[in-house]
Amino acid sequence: MTEYRIDDLARAAGTTTRNVRGYQDRGLIPRPVRRGRVAIYGDEHLAKLRVINDLLARGFTMTHIGDFFKRVQTGDDIAESLGLREVVSQPWSQTATDTVSASDLHAKLNTSDPQLLGQLQEFGLVEPIGDDDPPAQYRINDVESIDAYQRLMQIGIPLPYILGMQRQLDEDMLRAAKTLISAGRRAITEGRFDGWIPESGAESDWASSFLGALRSTGRVAAHNTLYRALDRELARQVDDYLAVARERREQRRDQNDDAPRPETAQPGVG
Repeated sequence: MTEYRIDDLARAAGTTTRNVRGYQDRGLIPRPVRRGRVAIYGDEHLAKLRVINDLLARGFTMTHIGDFFKRVQTGDDIAESLGLREVVSQPWSQTATDTVSASDLHAKLNTSDPQLLGQLQEFGLVEPIGDDDPPAQYRINDVESIDAYQRLMQIGIPLPYILGMQRQLDEDMLRAAKTLISAGRRAITEGRFDGWIPESGAESDWASSFLGALRSTGRVAAHNTLYRALDRELARQVDDYLAVARERREQRRDQNDDAPRPETAQPGVG
């Protein structure tokens, strides 16, 4: 078991020593073990602090958290008893990842432009590894998308254009994500209140099952809705494109019909 002094514990948990003492006073975390004048904390303290931070970040009040903790059986793991943390924190995206050198990434994208690489980091597609400046290695968080970028560049579409498309797509997908998650939030608090936390094992199991179902159903519904929308929009724009092509062809034909024809010489004249 790892042992921490209060400063080290606060740093590992991403909080302050003042908060640690405050949580102790509220009874949210147990008192440390004393070794002379030194207070020693362990992994249980760190785990509970991280759960508290997660709940606070999601808008739960200290009163809600305190009420829930009072109902947790002594010795149970807080995150496991809550039945929500793993489901909520598990990433929806399950894309393949890879670790590559900076030179390999530059070769894939045919650029070492820091601005373009910064946009890729902003979109969460790549991230530098280590503290080197400039980075010596990168983690590709979405190999499939980077490979698709390569294919587009190979047929002549520049990376800045692709990244502009990605930015617009990110904004549109964020609106769709807000629709789905907000609907799930309203459903889980229906008949309760926003900031509700399960108060029994049955409620915790139900909330965990609900979030799991929301995750799987949302993934399928979002993907299939997007595919249907792509089919409809592609058909619409192909029809529009061909209509423009026909109009331009007819305009050229009309211009050719109206153009003066060269006079031909008459036989025997001259």
